[in-house]
Amino acid sequence: MKFPNNPNRHSTEGITRLAQIMLYQGIRHPIVVSNLSSLITKGHGRLEAALANGWTEFPVEFQDYDNIDQQYADVIADNAIARYSELDLKMINLEIPELGPDLDIDLLGLKDFKIEPLDNYEEGKLKGKLKNKPPMTCPECGHTFGKKPANI
Repeated sequence: MKFPNNPNRHSTEGITRLAQIMLYQGIRHPIVVSNLSSLITKGHGRLEAALANGWTEFPVEFQDYDNIDQQYADVIADNAIARYSELDLKMINLEIPELGPDLDIDLLGLKDFKIEPLDNYEEGKLKGKLKNKPPMTCPECGHTFGKKPANI
């Protein structure tokens, strides 16, 4: 059952986009349900997107909370914490050419994102950041991701 007083609202457009992303990516995060109240604490949007896709099954993780206050704080923090981060759209714009030509940028989940020509950015400033970006290694499996970017 959905958390009754969840102040986070998902737009129809957002649910539609999330449903498309889930069709493309698969399910990356389960819905979280409280053992304390049997209410959904995380994943209200994922539930709506799954229903929009016609799915009848979805992974669920059950979470223990010490009390109702802790449960409520987790519901709020799950959505609110993202407000502390800032997505570097210029960096995304620089990395897109390194990806395949079949990438559907709508599946990035960015509202109204447009690819801009690379010459719109200061010469060398962001390009140097991308050029010197090291590959990333997964701490669990040890696989190294990210090829060295071509000289830009």
